[in-house]
Amino acid sequence: MNRFEGKVAFISGGARGQGRSHAVRLASEGADIVTFDICAQVDSVLYPMSTSEDLAETERLVKSAGGRIIAREADVRDRSAVAKVFSEGIAEFGHVDIVIANAGIMPLDSPQAFYDAVDVMLTGVWHTVEAAVPHLIERGKGGTIVITSSTAGLKALTPTRDHAMPGGLGYHAAKHGVIGLMRCYAQSLAEHRIRCVTVNPTGVNTPMVVNSVFEELVAQHPEIVGSYTNPMGVELIEPSDVSDAIAFLCSDEAKWITGISVPVDAGICNK
Repeated sequence: MNRFEGKVAFISGGARGQGRSHAVRLASEGADIVTFDICAQVDSVLYPMSTSEDLAETERLVKSAGGRIIAREADVRDRSAVAKVFSEGIAEFGHVDIVIANAGIMPLDSPQAFYDAVDVMLTGVWHTVEAAVPHLIERGKGGTIVITSSTAGLKALTPTRDHAMPGGLGYHAAKHGVIGLMRCYAQSLAEHRIRCVTVNPTGVNTPMVVNSVFEELVAQHPEIVGSYTNPMGVELIEPSDVSDAIAFLCSDEAKWITGISVPVDAGICNK
């Protein structure tokens, strides 16, 4: 299936995890990819973040899937750096059709963690989308914007004060905030046939969750497990499960779907 033949996708946070999965999935269906990742550590994030080697592996996998790719190291918090990557993509491929604002972190227990969470996952989303919107409007052929939110953008996952740490509060604030951004973009860009949605995954089997820091947090606060337990019985979904939803939402099959949040949540939002 080549649903994205001739399409180009601009993806933040593409070095590993969900971003890599989305890049490879769209490439396997014909898309070319422009992606970037910080490939460095944010001080408030205690687990190892992506590396240059991770980004190189994404590049290799996209090419193996049949896609062309531009992969750059850039910090989503730096608006000019994001715009530069987007411009390089336009220079190479001529256009962009799909934007996936995906970059995310899970900082924990320091005051700076709140600011970093909001800077990466709310301000960074704005930087990513704004880099692309003028081009999408000027090109006049519509487009699709998908923002990665979370089940933490639809409900609180902080059952006690102990769990309301600065990083977690910032994470919730950002993931709720991007739903507001999505609605504004969906409404204001509708006349240009540019659609905007969020995907809202439950826990996903990526290094952001599967790491010793998060395991230690759960060990110290076993009562938190109830907040993260999926009714459908799967502990964590796979990045490819989210990519399945994104591939549909970016395709012509979803051409009239805009302005909504799509839970990929194994039932957790229905608890």
